[in-house]
Amino acid sequence: MTADVWLPIPADEIEGLPEGPNYRFWNGGPDFPADPADCAYYVVPYMKPSDVGVRPLPRMTSVEVVQTLSAGIDHVQPGLKHLRPGVRLCNARGVHEASTAELTLTLILASLRGIPDFVRAQDRGAWLGGFRPALADKTVLIVGYGSIGAAIEDRLAPFELARVARVARSARTTARGPVHPLTDLPALLPEADVVVLSTPLTDATRGLVDGAFLARMKDGALLVNVARGPVVDTKALLAEVETGRITAALDVTDPEPLPADHPLWRAPGVLVTPHVGGPTSAFMPRAKRLLVDQLTRFVNREPLRNVILTTGA
Repeated sequence: MTADVWLPIPADEIEGLPEGPNYRFWNGGPDFPADPADCAYYVVPYMKPSDVGVRPLPRMTSVEVVQTLSAGIDHVQPGLKHLRPGVRLCNARGVHEASTAELTLTLILASLRGIPDFVRAQDRGAWLGGFRPALADKTVLIVGYGSIGAAIEDRLAPFELARVARVARSARTTARGPVHPLTDLPALLPEADVVVLSTPLTDATRGLVDGAFLARMKDGALLVNVARGPVVDTKALLAEVETGRITAALDVTDPEPLPADHPLWRAPGVLVTPHVGGPTSAFMPRAKRLLVDQLTRFVNREPLRNVILTTGA
């Protein structure tokens, strides 16, 4: 194989890449490393704006695979219309589960135990005691039970929860218990103390957490979003948190980045982190392992992992 493979990580920093392709390094800079028409396998630059990642797609007339290094694919979908039929789009399943699940637990525990209040009190030199909610004995609802949702439940297991409820696009059974369809949300929401959003952004989930969804959450419940900002209707969320009826911990927002003057920054009971679920020290070794495995399969014409869709299908 002599086709080009575009990587956002220099090839000499990835041990075990198969021989054959011409590896080209491109991490979203203004100049392309080679003619996009010669690219057969395109790994989209990580944590770049959508317009950067899709920029070469109209000229990639020979591309066979578009590979993201993110769990979501919404940032590349606008460019898929430029590709010929038969191009496989693969995501980074297996790369972000550990980091995102860790952050989810961090957000839940920090919010329930009042860590932001303690940090602010420390800045003032104030000793802020008192009782706080525990995660123990709570019911947690995970909305979006894919590999990240399952990883979140794995890490919830030691916390003596009363119950974990799981929701995905369609019903199924897992070793941990049943997964409910989205249509069961109205019945499940009033029972949940913590609602975790880990669903991909699709037409079905955009605006899923609207006024009606939030109104069904119990008083005092915590909403945690580690999915995508537009899954939540920001205006509807603000209306709820500003009353103090529910709280929220958000790693993703709509808009994003959140402008400095946005009311979410100062809304009571809201903890915001700047979309840091994936970028940790765990990312690079897992991303490299994924690329070595996928490209070895590609060179040997073996089935690829994580194929989300095929253009024209």
